[in-house]
Amino acid sequence: QVQLVESGGGLVQPGGSLRLSCAASGFPFTLYAIRWYRQAPGKERELVATIPSAGGTLNYADSVKGRFTISRDNDKKMVYLQMSSLKPEDTAVYYCNVFYRLVHYWGQGTQVTVSS
Repeated sequence: QVQLVESGGGLVQPGGSLRLSCAASGFPFTLYAIRWYRQAPGKERELVATIPSAGGTLNYADSVKGRFTISRDNDKKMVYLQMSSLKPEDTAVYYCNVFYRLVHYWGQGTQVTVSS
């Protein structure tokens, strides 16, 4: 079955960096776009970044452009989110997502807290 497992979250000071990882299995990884979402307390889930299956344009929310970079390793079936210049408003649970056979699949999420 489809599985997405996020890791790499934690507590970081403003201005710091973190790299999130998403390990994927159970679907033809190279054929599907992968997305990172985040959800802060009391807020709706927000699309942060999208990486297409092959080539194509990377997409980012305006709030993270220039600070976050999404990438993938098709051999390892991994997707990464490199986050730099972190701000307190980046605090959220971050989720990996794939839309496969008309179903949205989510990982369990990884908490990112930006605080001094």
